[in-house]
Amino acid sequence: MSVVMPVLNEERHLEDAVNRIMAQDYPGELELVLALGPSKDRTDEIAGRLAQRDPRVILARNPTGRTPNGLNIAIKASQYSIIVRVDGHSLLPADYIRIAVETMDAHNADNVGGLMAAEGVTPFEKAVARAMTSKFGVGNARFHTGGEAGEVETVYLGTFRRSALERVGGYDETFVRAQDWEMNHRIRQSGGRIWFTPAMRVTYRPRPDLKQLAKQFFYTGRWRRVVGREHQGTLNLRYLAPPLAVAGILVGTVAGLVGFWPGWILPVGYFLTVPVGGTLLTGEDLPWKARLCLPFVYATMHISWGLGFLTSPPGLGLTKDR
Repeated sequence: MSVVMPVLNEERHLEDAVNRIMAQDYPGELELVLALGPSKDRTDEIAGRLAQRDPRVILARNPTGRTPNGLNIAIKASQYSIIVRVDGHSLLPADYIRIAVETMDAHNADNVGGLMAAEGVTPFEKAVARAMTSKFGVGNARFHTGGEAGEVETVYLGTFRRSALERVGGYDETFVRAQDWEMNHRIRQSGGRIWFTPAMRVTYRPRPDLKQLAKQFFYTGRWRRVVGREHQGTLNLRYLAPPLAVAGILVGTVAGLVGFWPGWILPVGYFLTVPVGGTLLTGEDLPWKARLCLPFVYATMHISWGLGFLTSPPGLGLTKDR
């Protein structure tokens, strides 16, 4: 079993993430390949110490710092037939890899994944975690909100057969973001099966402030549109809802400012219905500080994603962006 992890500026969470991987109850052989980008914090120092402590931890260099490049570098440096993708801020439960292999065999799947179980530490992170596990925040994707096991379009992270990755040529390094969705699309096009199971639950640490959250969702929206351009017919209402909301807010605000008062219905309706209404419905059991953050979190996620999608340059994702 080869675990691959692209790493960049992960000093806060890296050691915990690695410890969780090396403590798996999987009975077979296991290695972890860290693809180290040009971090500006103590990530490399921590990674070096972890590799000295455990020879199963292998270090590889990813000079670009980009996630898909790092994944391909780590996969190339690995040796086993099953590839587990993990991020530096993801914490695996002890049975994660064992359940992944059992699920893969039981359903003849090329990739299996589970819940992206966002859990925060600070009040703001707790608000983000609640939004990222709510349909108000991210729609009805099962890897965010849960649901029954079954075949899906994509999963969080993923445990792959190496043969499936080789069949489709690995990660497309064009896709700086949204590379998981794009990879899973190509696997499905090649006849492969992507399987979700709620039994695989990964603790995910959310972004710690509004600025980083906005940046995350802005670029996710921007690159999800690139996937839609590359693979026609893959955009559905879940992906189009944020840009439609942003367009409606902008149009309504402009109309209201020029004197057409019904235009205010769109922006006011959004901010009352989604951030405020979503908070009332989903934030009841949160600490009060986290609950105060929640409407700002919902608005930031939706508007940032929508703006990223709407402003995605037509040339983004072409060869020059590699």
